[in-house]
Amino acid sequence: MNNLHEFTAEPMIAYFSMEIGVKNDIPTYSGGLGILAGDTIKSAADLELPVVAVTLITHKGYFNQEIDSNGWQKEKAVIWDPAKYMTLLSEKVKVQIEGRDVYLQAWMYLVISPTGGKVPIIFLDTDLPENASQDRGLTDYLYGGDSDYRIKQEVVLGMGGVRMLQALEFHIKKYHMNEGHASFLSLELLLRFKRDIESVWDERSVWDVARVRDLCVFTTHTPVEAGHDNFSYPLVKQVLGEIIPFEVLKDLAGKDSLNMTLLALSLSKYVNGVAKKHGEVSQHMFPGYHIHAITNGVHSFTWTCEDMAKLYDKYIPGWANEPELFVRTGVIPELELWEGHREAKRKLLTYVGEATGVVMDLNTLTLGFARRATAYKRPHLLFSDIDRLLRITEKSKLQIIYAGKAHPHDDNGKKLIQGIYGYRDKLKGKISIAFLPGYDMDIALKLVSGVDVWLNTPLRPLEASGTSGMKAAHNGVVNFSVLDGWWIEGHIEGFTGWSIGALPTEKSLPGSSDAEDAADLYDKLDNLIIPKYYDLDKSKWSRMMKNAISKNAYYFNSHRMMRRYVTEAYIR
Repeated sequence: MNNLHEFTAEPMIAYFSMEIGVKNDIPTYSGGLGILAGDTIKSAADLELPVVAVTLITHKGYFNQEIDSNGWQKEKAVIWDPAKYMTLLSEKVKVQIEGRDVYLQAWMYLVISPTGGKVPIIFLDTDLPENASQDRGLTDYLYGGDSDYRIKQEVVLGMGGVRMLQALEFHIKKYHMNEGHASFLSLELLLRFKRDIESVWDERSVWDVARVRDLCVFTTHTPVEAGHDNFSYPLVKQVLGEIIPFEVLKDLAGKDSLNMTLLALSLSKYVNGVAKKHGEVSQHMFPGYHIHAITNGVHSFTWTCEDMAKLYDKYIPGWANEPELFVRTGVIPELELWEGHREAKRKLLTYVGEATGVVMDLNTLTLGFARRATAYKRPHLLFSDIDRLLRITEKSKLQIIYAGKAHPHDDNGKKLIQGIYGYRDKLKGKISIAFLPGYDMDIALKLVSGVDVWLNTPLRPLEASGTSGMKAAHNGVVNFSVLDGWWIEGHIEGFTGWSIGALPTEKSLPGSSDAEDAADLYDKLDNLIIPKYYDLDKSKWSRMMKNAISKNAYYFNSHRMMRRYVTEAYIR
C-alpha cells in the first residue's frame, strides 16, 4: 500500500464530491461542479490544509463530444487508464446493494502544491472480479444511466467512501458534502453512531442525529430542480433495504420521496449556498433550515494563461499563492497588459481556425460563451433579434466563439447547440461564429483568456454562482452578464464590466425576461462596449482589464473561499 501515514496522523476534513476535475487528462468531471471541486482541492494543498477528497473513478468519463455535419452532438466514451496517474491502494471495503455485497477498491491521486502542501484524492472503483457484472460498471459513467444507476453510484460514493476512509485509517473531524450526491454518507454515520437501544426511551432515539450533524457540512450548488436528486422509497428499499426505519428516514429526507438535498440539510450543522444571492434563493427554497453563503472562487494559478502569468510574475510576484495581491494590478503598464492579452487572443484564434475551419480576425471584438448547453443558460439570447444584431455589426465588426456540452439525455440541450450551428451558417460573411467541440479544461483556459468579453445570459435566479466569468477576470477579460450568481457581487457597471437586464430582486423563478434582457444586451453592446473597444485610445480598455483583475480576481479565488470554509464551517 502507498504510505498514507503523513495523512492519517492528524484529524482531516473529508471532502466528498461526485465529480472532481484536477487536470485535463483525468476525465472525472463534467463541468462547473467538478472543476470547482478540483480548484478547492488545489487551494487546500496550497494552503496546507488537512483535507482528503473522495470521489468516483468514472472509468469511461462523462463523454467525448463530437458534432456531426448537421450540428448534432454525438457522445463517445472516454478511454483512459487510471494507472498512468494514480496508485492503486490495497484496501477493499464493501457495501450492500440489492442484498449483494459490492466490493470497492481505491485509487489515490496526490495533489502536490509548490508550497509543499499535499491533498490525497481517493477514487472509488467497483470494477473488481468479485463483483457481479452489473456492479462492476457502477463507477463507469459520470451521471450516466437512470435513477437505479444513480442511486447505486451514490451509495458507493457516500457509504462506501466513509468505509474506505475508515479502512485507510483516516481520522475525520468533518465531512463536507459537495452537493447532495454524497448525502448517503450521513446515513452511514448514523449507523456508525447508533446508540444502545436499551439506553434510550424509544426507537427513534437510537439514531444520534445531533452527533452526525456536528460532523457534517453541506454545500448546495443549484436552484434548478434537476440538480436535487430524488429517489422513490420503493427504489430506496430495493437498493438499500431498510437500513434505518423508513419513518425516521422520511423525517430526514422527505415524506413522499428521498430527497438527497433534504437528507443533507437535515444532517448538517453548517449549510451554505455558493454566492450571496444563491444563499437567499436556497433559504427561500428550504425555509426550515439556516443557509449561509460562501461565494465560489477559482484557483488562480490554474486559470491564468501563460502570457498573463508572465506579466504577473514580473509585476506582482507571489500572486499565485496570494491572489489578494491582484489589488496591485495598477502597477502593470497598460500597453504590456494589452499586448499580453493580444498574444493570448492570437493563440485562441489560431486554435479556433485549426479546430473549426472558421478564420477569425485578431483586431475584431470577440465575445466568448462557454457553459453547459441547457435552456436556462439562454445561449441564443444574443440572436433574439437578428436584424438588430446585424445593424449593430454593420458599424463595427463582431465575432463570437461558443463551446459547451449537452447532457447525453438532453435533446433540448443538443438542439441549442444545433441552433448555434444554424446561426453560424445563416450569418456567414456578416458575423463570424465558431463552436468549439470537445469542451474541456484546456479549451476553457484558451477561451477565458483569449476572448475580449465574456458573455453570460442565464435566466435569473437560476445561476447559483458561475465560475467561468471569474476565470475570465483572472486574465483581464471583462464580463458582460446578467446580474445573477457571483456577478451581483463582482459587478461595477462600466468599471469591471457590464450588466444585462434588471436588478436582481427575485428569489424564485419568475416569468421569462428574454425580451427585456435582449434589448439591454443590444443597447449596451451597440452604445457602450463596441465604441469602447474600437476607441483608438486602447488605454481605456486596458484600464477596464486592470479593474477586472484588481477588483474581481483578487477576491473571487478559491484561496479566499477556502479560508472562509475553514473559519465558518470546519472549525465551528
